[in-house]
Parts: sequence; C-alpha cells; structure tokens
Amino acid sequence: MTAVDQASNNSVLSQSPEALARSLRAQGIKRFYVITDPQTKAVKVSHPQLKELAAVLSADQRDFDQHEGIFCEVSAVADMIHGAFVHRTCRGQAQGGTRFWTYPTFMDFLSDGIRLSRGMTHKNALAGLWWGGGKGVMSRPSDLDLQNLTLRQEIFQEYGRFISSLQGCYITAEDVGTKTEDMAAIFSATRFITCIPHHMGGSGNPSAMTALGVIRGMEAAIDFQSGLNRHEQEPSFKESPLKGKHVVVQGAGHVGEVIIDLALKSGAKVTATDINAVRLDKLRDQWHGQAVELLCTAPSDMSPLAIDCDILCPAATGGALNPNTIPTIKASIVCGAANNQLEDPQRDGQALSERGILYLPDFLVNRMGIVNCANEQYGYVDQDPILAQHLSFSWEFSVYQTAQRVLKRASAGETPHQAAVVLAEELSKELHPIWGHRGQATITSLTKAQETSEAGAWVSHK
Repeated sequence: MTAVDQASNNSVLSQSPEALARSLRAQGIKRFYVITDPQTKAVKVSHPQLKELAAVLSADQRDFDQHEGIFCEVSAVADMIHGAFVHRTCRGQAQGGTRFWTYPTFMDFLSDGIRLSRGMTHKNALAGLWWGGGKGVMSRPSDLDLQNLTLRQEIFQEYGRFISSLQGCYITAEDVGTKTEDMAAIFSATRFITCIPHHMGGSGNPSAMTALGVIRGMEAAIDFQSGLNRHEQEPSFKESPLKGKHVVVQGAGHVGEVIIDLALKSGAKVTATDINAVRLDKLRDQWHGQAVELLCTAPSDMSPLAIDCDILCPAATGGALNPNTIPTIKASIVCGAANNQLEDPQRDGQALSERGILYLPDFLVNRMGIVNCANEQYGYVDQDPILAQHLSFSWEFSVYQTAQRVLKRASAGETPHQAAVVLAEELSKELHPIWGHRGQATITSLTKAQETSEAGAWVSHK
C-alpha cells in the first residue's frame, strides 16, 4: 500500500474532486502544481494550502517516482479538475492519453494519474518512441449529463486551453472515457494532441492497433511456452499459435471488441464479458454462429478471471489482478490490454510467477495505440513499414521479440513485470538525440517563481 493509498483521512485527498473544485474556486485557486526539483529532488507545491500533497507524494516510493510535474486546473464549466501528469521526459515530451473518469476522492484521481503516467514512460521507452511518459486525467462528475453535447464540447475545449498553457511538455491523446469527437474539441484549442479525427489529418481512434499488439503478445507467450521463437521460422509461418486455444476477454469495449474479433479469426474459441448488456446484444449479432460466448457481468464481478481457459485477457479497468483474483486464475497465460492490471506490481507479479502463470506486462503489449498516434506529425504512408515492424516477428524491438526477451530474462529469476521495468527504465533515461531533456526545461520555465508571487509563473498565467 502506497502513501497515497494510506492518506484516506487527509483533508484534501479525501475530498471528492467535485468538492475540492468548489473549495479551491472559493479560495481563488484556479491552477496548482506539484513538481520534483531537478537538483534537490524535493517535492514542491504551488500553494501552501496544498502542502500535504507534497508530503504524501514524497512518501510514495512506488508510483510517484519523482514525477517531473503534476499540473491541475479547476474547471470553470463544471465542478471538475483537469490534470496533466508528467513522469519523465528524457526521451521527449510526455505523451499519453487523457482519461475522462469518475473518481470517489481526489486521492483516487492522483493515484490513477501517477500510475498511468509512469506506465506511459515504460510503454513509450520499450516501444522505442522518442517520447516521455505522461497522462491526462479529467475528473468526471457522476451527475454530468454526457448527452449534452454542447456542454461536453465546452469541457474538452477548456481542457485544450489547459494543455496549451503547459507549453508542450505534455502531449495528450484519446483514452478511456473519451472519443474522437472529444479529441477534435481539444484540438480546436491546442496543437499539443494526437488521435485527432482522420478528416482533420489525425490517426483517429487507436483501439484497433492496440488490439493487434495484444494479440501479438499472446502469440509470443504461446511460442515461449513451446520453446519457439518465430524470428527463425517466420518464412514458414502459416497459422497463428492461437488456433485451438480458449481465450477469455474481460471487457468488450473498443479494444476488447477488436481483440475478440482477431482471436476468432486466428481460430481461437473466445469467452468475453462486459457490463453493458446492450453492447453485448449487438456483438452477438456481429459474431452470430462463431465460436464466441458473451456474458454480461456486474461491474464488481471478477468471476470471469476464474474461467478455465488457456489465455486470460484483462481488457477492462486496472487492478484486476490482486490477492483475491490471482488464486482463482486457471489460465496458463495472462496477456491483456488494460493498463495497470497488477494492483501491486511487486506483490502480484510475484504471486503470478509462483503459480506458474506466464504474465506479459500491459505496457509491453498494449503499445500499438500510442505507436499509431504518437508520430502523427510525420505524415502517413500506406502499409507503413514503421508501424509494421512493431507487429513483425523478426524486428528486435517488436512486440513479439520484446516479449520473448522479457520472458527469457524472467525465467532467470525475475518476474516478467520486473524484467520489463528494468529494460524500460534503462531506455527511458536516454536523452532525446536533438532536444535533450527539453520537457524538464519546459517545466522549470513554467514553474519558475515570480518575485512578487509565491506561486509560479504558470499559476499566474492567463
């Protein structure tokens, strides 16, 4: 349990984002930040009223991990908080999608943001992208009318202006709770965004590409169990190793749906679950007569993880793999699309290994969404060889070969999560060949204290 988790009685962290937004607005605080001083490594906050954030995050040795900056803005449109989490920018500007989600407390908001941001550092580094790790989080009030398209557009345009104010240290994109139309609204107020609609020159929804990477990870895990590496056998590769396997997909959302479809086309039998009964009815029509069973479950129902199968694919929310669920897993491989599947990476990664379950870290196999959209500014090529190499069997840094390398290293004593993190940490600290550590320089510039104000320049920025 981290210091963030333990701070449930803290006066700021225990408030809902909605209540905190109202409180900060009443105090005249529109923006605030938490940074790690690049020289002293001390955690600093923009306002004395929020000093407890520095204390809690300083004590969090697992997830905060010296984030370069956490920037927040109180919305003027609704009782919500906009956040941009910047973990490490050695390889380039922080890049990662924006999550539009409901959080019971500000502690939950912070915890999700720092875990996702750190995960993006590792994902981008393992993928060989010249981007750092970051994540956007927007606290969605539980009573917000999502069908009010005018209000929704206002909220995302406001978020775009917030992103512009960060001067490029964080680049946003699509994530859980957002859609391509939301990206268009953000794009109308900032250029620091990817995953914008096709008709506006962007790459659109990245879900299909994400699913392709997860499938390739499954194939790598099956081959590793069999002692195979298709780098040598690629010319004679005729069918997917998924053929004849039983795959359980927890979550049939945008990514999960494509994973199911690809698994079926590969000759696998699929059992899939989701909390949306209407969506499942549509999918039943789509896959009528195919080897798929679709089950509707309650949001808190983790029983799908215990279904007897060959491969378990968590593709819903994070933290699904924990002391309650791991003992029930019957699959020999866990390879999914959801971010932060391990509730506690060290504890739960070890528990999977002790049970002999082959686990592929999410940030290794779900890279293709960010690969697809991260380099939009470089234009497009039909049957793009840059994208294709990530999904190939032969390229050294492809999903397949990286998975094989991580699993081989893990067989020598580490868990796959530990092995992947070690590789990602090494890569993430390489400086961008042209711009160096530009993101840190931008953050230092943004938060440089003014002589006439206790707050930094960015807080006072209009």
